[in-house]
Amino acid sequence: MNLTNLSISELLKLQSAAIDELKNRGVLRTKNNPVGDYAEWLVSSAFELTLANNSAAGHDAESTDGRRIQIKSRRITAHNRSKQLGVIRNLDKNDFDELIAVIFNESYEVIEAYSIQHSAISKYSVHRSHVNGHILHLRGALLLDNRVLNISDKLKSSNNTLNSLISLPGGGEADPLA
Repeated sequence: MNLTNLSISELLKLQSAAIDELKNRGVLRTKNNPVGDYAEWLVSSAFELTLANNSAAGHDAESTDGRRIQIKSRRITAHNRSKQLGVIRNLDKNDFDELIAVIFNESYEVIEAYSIQHSAISKYSVHRSHVNGHILHLRGALLLDNRVLNISDKLKSSNNTLNSLISLPGGGEADPLA
């Protein structure tokens, strides 16, 4: 499909239809920016986590042994290479045990991913009152801390496997080039 031949209206309709279909397939949970929902789906699938309700405070998923996982992501582009994660609210409430951070490229491919223990976040994040939460950048000393585990290979492998799936209502599969 040559997108350059589509009007702005047609492109927006295509984007909306793609978001709807990803939601129908269970990949996205909302119709918001898909980066966060996609990361939650990918991480929960790769590590066999159960996604929490959207209203769950402070964590996005739970492991079979009861660990509460916060999932944060960032999609970097040629125009914005920042690895600053979304705001972490109420850090002092200990609503999660571990944060999994995923950095995607523009094509939603995993570049890097880390499992970060809650205690490390307190050390390396900065509280910003104007956003009422903590800001964490995936860089420098944080990535060398022994409470941070690089899980990039596991997530890249899962990302490649899961991205090739095409599910249709009723469990059928379709040709991705059709």
